[in-house]
Amino acid sequence: MATDDFEEIVETFDFLDDWEDRYAQVIDMGKAMEPLEEALKVPATKVDGCASQVWLVPRIENGIFSFRGDSDAMIVRGLIATLAALYNGRPVEEVPQVDARAELGRLQLTEHLSAQRSNGLRAMIERIHGVAASEETVG
Repeated sequence: MATDDFEEIVETFDFLDDWEDRYAQVIDMGKAMEPLEEALKVPATKVDGCASQVWLVPRIENGIFSFRGDSDAMIVRGLIATLAALYNGRPVEEVPQVDARAELGRLQLTEHLSAQRSNGLRAMIERIHGVAASEETVG
């Protein structure tokens, strides 16, 4: 159920031998991500439950879900980029059905995240699923 963009990440990770290389890859993905404008870093877009500052700005257009995000921590920016690859471009009704834990498990990265980072990642996924589910019921 993964997107082509996420499958590309999986293929890249398959060539990386250890978790430190994978961690570095995630950081590089975060560095490559377009930062959010300061005007979008407001309480309504902030994700609670993250050790770092995290903002997610969802967008649903013609029934297709996408989001942009940012963080003050590079590894978290990379996790946001990974989640964007997993969710962006999907029909909004599919978003809550994505088993993010299983998909991210394919990267063999999540077991090396600290408890705080894991909680933050879970909070981001819950926000994404919640936005999509509420839009699905409204729209």
